[in-house]
Amino acid sequence: ERTVLVWLPLAFLWLCAPWHFATLCRKPAKAPLSKLYICKQVTLIIQQQSFENISSEIVQRTTSTETMVVMLCQECVRRRPRCVDSGSLFVFWLLQVLCAVFQFQTLLRDALNKVLTPALTAPHLPVLRIIACICCFGQNDQYDSTFMVIKGFKRPLVQEDMWDLNEKDSTQTICQEFEDIMTKELKKAHSRLQKKQNKPKTKTDHQNGLAKGVSQDVLVMKEKKKKKKDSESNYPNSWLVPTIAKTFKGVLLESALFKLIQDLLSFASPQLLKLMISFTQDTASHAWTGYLYAVLLLVVAFLQSVFLQQYFQRCFILGMKVRTALMAAVYKKALVVSNDSRKESTAGEIVNLMSADAQRFNDVTNFIHLLWSCPLQIILAIAFLWIELGPSVLAGLLTMVLLVPINGWLATKSRGFQVENMKFKDKRMKIVNDILNGIKVLKYYAWESSFEAQVQEIREKELKVMRKFAYLSSVSTFIFSCAPAIVSLATFAVFVSVSPDNILDAEKAFTSISLFNILRFPLAMLPQLISTMVQTTVSKKRLEKFLSGDDLDTMAVTRDDSHSVAVSMTDAIILFSISLDIKPGRLVAVVGAVGSGKTSLISALLGELHSLKGRINIKGSVAYVPQQAWIQNATLKDNILFGSNLYEERYLSVVDACALGPDLDLLPGRDHTEIGEKGINLSGGQKQRVSLARAVYSSADVYLLDDPLSAVDSHVGKHLFERVIGPKGLLKDKTRILVTHGIGFLPYVDEIVVLVNGVVSEVGSYDGLRASKGAFSEFLETYGKEESNNADARKGLSPIQHLHFLLRLEYYHKFKHILQVKFSVYLQYLRSMGWCFVTWSFLFYFIQNVAVIGQNLWLSDWTEDSVKYFNTTYPTHIRDMRIGVFGALGLAQGFLVFFGTILLADGSISASRTLHTNLLSNILKVPMVFFDTTPSGRIVNRFAKDIFTVDEMIPMSFRSWILCLLGVLGTLFIICLATPIFTAVIVPMAIVYYFVQRFYVATSRQLRRLDSVSRSPIYSHFGETVSGLSVIRAYGHQKRFLKQNEDTIDQNLKSVYPWIVSNRWLAMRLESLGNLVVFFAALFAVISRDSLKSGLVGLSISYALNVTQTLNWLVRMTSELETNIVAVERVREYAEIENEAPWITSNRPPDDWPTAGNIGFDNYKVRYRPELELILHGITCDIASTEKIGIVGRTGAGKSSLTNCLFRIIEASEGRILIDGIDISTLGLHDLRSRLTIIPQDPVLFSGTLRMNLDPFEKSSDEEIWSVLELAHLKDYVRGLPAGLQHEVSEGGENLSVGQRQLLCLARALLRKSRILILDEATAAVDLETDDLIQNTIRTEFSHCTVLTIAHRLNTILDSSRVMVLDSGKIVEFDSPSVLLNNQQGHFYSMAKDAGIRGGTSAPKNISSVL
Repeated sequence: ERTVLVWLPLAFLWLCAPWHFATLCRKPAKAPLSKLYICKQVTLIIQQQSFENISSEIVQRTTSTETMVVMLCQECVRRRPRCVDSGSLFVFWLLQVLCAVFQFQTLLRDALNKVLTPALTAPHLPVLRIIACICCFGQNDQYDSTFMVIKGFKRPLVQEDMWDLNEKDSTQTICQEFEDIMTKELKKAHSRLQKKQNKPKTKTDHQNGLAKGVSQDVLVMKEKKKKKKDSESNYPNSWLVPTIAKTFKGVLLESALFKLIQDLLSFASPQLLKLMISFTQDTASHAWTGYLYAVLLLVVAFLQSVFLQQYFQRCFILGMKVRTALMAAVYKKALVVSNDSRKESTAGEIVNLMSADAQRFNDVTNFIHLLWSCPLQIILAIAFLWIELGPSVLAGLLTMVLLVPINGWLATKSRGFQVENMKFKDKRMKIVNDILNGIKVLKYYAWESSFEAQVQEIREKELKVMRKFAYLSSVSTFIFSCAPAIVSLATFAVFVSVSPDNILDAEKAFTSISLFNILRFPLAMLPQLISTMVQTTVSKKRLEKFLSGDDLDTMAVTRDDSHSVAVSMTDAIILFSISLDIKPGRLVAVVGAVGSGKTSLISALLGELHSLKGRINIKGSVAYVPQQAWIQNATLKDNILFGSNLYEERYLSVVDACALGPDLDLLPGRDHTEIGEKGINLSGGQKQRVSLARAVYSSADVYLLDDPLSAVDSHVGKHLFERVIGPKGLLKDKTRILVTHGIGFLPYVDEIVVLVNGVVSEVGSYDGLRASKGAFSEFLETYGKEESNNADARKGLSPIQHLHFLLRLEYYHKFKHILQVKFSVYLQYLRSMGWCFVTWSFLFYFIQNVAVIGQNLWLSDWTEDSVKYFNTTYPTHIRDMRIGVFGALGLAQGFLVFFGTILLADGSISASRTLHTNLLSNILKVPMVFFDTTPSGRIVNRFAKDIFTVDEMIPMSFRSWILCLLGVLGTLFIICLATPIFTAVIVPMAIVYYFVQRFYVATSRQLRRLDSVSRSPIYSHFGETVSGLSVIRAYGHQKRFLKQNEDTIDQNLKSVYPWIVSNRWLAMRLESLGNLVVFFAALFAVISRDSLKSGLVGLSISYALNVTQTLNWLVRMTSELETNIVAVERVREYAEIENEAPWITSNRPPDDWPTAGNIGFDNYKVRYRPELELILHGITCDIASTEKIGIVGRTGAGKSSLTNCLFRIIEASEGRILIDGIDISTLGLHDLRSRLTIIPQDPVLFSGTLRMNLDPFEKSSDEEIWSVLELAHLKDYVRGLPAGLQHEVSEGGENLSVGQRQLLCLARALLRKSRILILDEATAAVDLETDDLIQNTIRTEFSHCTVLTIAHRLNTILDSSRVMVLDSGKIVEFDSPSVLLNNQQGHFYSMAKDAGIRGGTSAPKNISSVL
């Protein structure tokens, strides 16, 4: 007591001292003195006094003052800013408290015997020991994990609550280290590849294949295989793993050391259990021996926990760092990768490298040490079992080995089912995507039920495969449940059968069972780890291929400012040889037919296209406006500034010149409005103007403008040319290269470059080129006829876009805080499963747990035979009975779990079916405004991620949770049965456990949410970067984007790191609780050893040793179940959205309705939502049968709203619409919509056959379909297809041209044979030829119909009976086109003038009139 127990904690303190002193010397203390710090120092001094009282004279003389100095210095180390508390000091104080228990016991005994000793002068010793434990509290609360967990329990955590990253953990530092080593390793890999490629071919390689009698076909096959093999190996490989290993070798070695110590310690517990059992059998041994074993069990278990958590902490941090390094490396590579290398991967695949492949490396590095740890554990376990049971252990081992191939077969079979399941999932998601992309068309045509049936058919197949998979998993669970019982049975049966002298005693039985329990983990993990490694190899190859790809040639375009010309191309071979010189300050137009190489020329000037020969030089900086505007997910202002400093005056002049002023007035936050992903809340024209404004603001020397005026209205294009690009615009002194199709601008440019098939055909002024009658004259002929009144979704936010913004804002506020999952959600899931399934499966699991307890009690009783039949022959019939019952109970467990799992699987499939059906049928019935205001990604997520969670994750979590709960209850029951006094400990431990669990689950859920919230911007920023790569490179902003990517990843790491720490926080506390269960089970066994059988002692302690893991799992499963059950809530939320009007009502129209096609609007008023303004203000008009009506108006005038009202996409707030005298609001939606026909603006096609796209309900015959295809001018094309009408249309109809898609939509309309046809800008996106075909067919085939045409190209409606002009939701003009064109004060006249009809000013004289 006065030597060993005093020396033990001190020895530990002194061993750790050098490391702390080194830290103290390296970083001086800077943090201010806190009350906690002063309190600690005072406590240490008082503590030192009591230490002197209870230690022996020799200990006092050698260590008293020195120890105090060491402790004070260690506390000084803690005073550093942002320092967390010391683990070694915590262990020191814990050891002090444990050792003091025995000293205090002596003090009490002496006090009771009235023996006065010097030690009595310190009766406050244990109190001081407890006070000393305040050193467990962190010096800096905000960096303490307990502080974080408590904060997360009290309120939802936000990003600001996360700890700052250490510099060594930041993306920049990790990436720099990784890149330095990667460069060296890549160099080595390149030289290896070079050697391999330069290796001389053997003689046999050159020999003619035909000479060897090999047929030509075989040679071709071999050649193909060889090419494939070459393409796989023509990049440097086998360099990524060494790079990762060298970059993170420190963490790898540290974690390996901790894992080794933990593995060795795990084998100490069975040996201590053996000693404990022998102690209870030997009544002569001293009581202190038992107490020592109990304390040793606790110490070993505690040290095991500490080392295991340290190992896990380092492994998870390693995984995090590997993922970070790979993500940053992929991003950096994407910024510099050459176009050839980039073409090998789609944008989606590159994003996948960053997300899926980097994550896979993260997962595998978490458990990489198991590769050597599992074999080590298996070898040690077998060695210890051999010592216990001799060669009999081979029987158990053989059983385990035999189970491995069975599990392997099951895994292979399961993988097959999973692959099949994924195919159905992909197929289902493809149709769901189609539905969401074409939902408006589905509603227009009333096709929802057909598509619902298609999805349900695939879903049923998917559920069928899921059921097979679940049954197979049940077999796997059966084997896994039986395994411990079968292995124990085989070992013990062989052991007692081989020799009558072998009697199973408690020592052998329970030590062996503890060792078998240790053996289960490595045997289960090893196959899993190997399969993960194989999957990671695929990711490794993909990453190596991408990261070792060629970089963009930075010298392709030189920047020599000494040149006299601004842009110079000398014999540059791009498509063909091009030579071109452009003087500074000139406006040069590049023209040519489609595919003549205009965009390629711009790409070459940007350095994006590699010039094979010659040289390109640009004088000064470059600004670039691409053909398709690239908009960042940032504010409008940030999009224009694009990283430049703000100069208010210049900024305002740019905004004004680019015609963005009116748009700002309509945006909710003016230029601070957040622009959604891909510019979702801007129209095409607005995006293009923002893109142009970005270029103008950058104030570069050379401007490359790739057809920026094609996406804007003609009057806006005119404004932009005059104010920005033209001779009097903001850029008048800059060099401008303008690719254009707009002939109206050509007379005002300085020079025109005409491209024909990639070659500069002519260069000169407008007049000069026209006079030469060359390629330019042909160009004018072709495009002069097309010069259009192309209109675009334009100036402001239309009311619907404004509504999108408001609803998104509302959605954000609604879901900003995550509340605890309501119990009703669990009940709903259980109801979906069916109470019968739930009850029976729980009952089976409960009886299985009873069987486990029964089997172990039987084993405990069996071991008592060694005492009963001591020194006598063990009767064979008793031996056989023992083995038989033990085996039967083991098999019973397996079968009970098997039946329970099958019932649970059936229940979960029933829940999956119910939830998916409700979700799908409801989504198809919700109003259109929901789809307009909800990003499709969010809805897809419900069908993909949330349904996947309901299908696979929840059943697994639910099953594990039940098994863990019953396992913990079973353990406590066994310990209480052995030592009833243990019940006194259960209540306080249960309370502690409950609070730890609640604290953790709350915080973990918040951290998981923050992780996913902060992870999304990484991928969206990356996707954005990949799509805007040419723009970023053109402006030279790569470094800024790299920095932004690093910051975005850092934000994510800030939430990942606390999540890792919170897991360790939980594990440490739970394992400490589990260790206390072991300690109390052992302690009470020592106290009541006289009344206890050794078998029961062995049983209770071996059970207790297992409880730590089960407790840990129970909390994890509770947390996982709570996280996953949110999916049910999210699915339910979308399954309960308010529906539009019923599809069919009791009031059904006649079968031939509408017979005439008369349409009447009676004081018709509409608003999108009750609280919003009216969008149609009392429309009143009558449209007679067979009239052809053109509807025109500026953006936001209400043209599309009018047609949407006919289909009741938007419901009336007042007034009514009559069709042939029937009020359409009294009809069912399907009855109404199926009798009207629309050809929408965007030709939407669905994945499936051509026939399905025309007639999804299969109501029409093949003859009818062929005849409409003939009318739509598609018959010859479809006949030429190998599959004819069964030709598969790809997603979105991408394997058909835009013209063909629009003609198919025309064929759809012809097939419906309805009396009312609506054309919603149906020809806005097609070429002139298709436009002409559609117009002719409509004139002839729909002559007996009432036709309403919404037009942007005014010339398409000039032959209408009447034209309706809308403005701000009111009819301002409604008469024949000739009357309206003669009214010079009218709206229609001014629109026609803007568009160049009747004396428009925007087009050259030769096309000034389209009439």
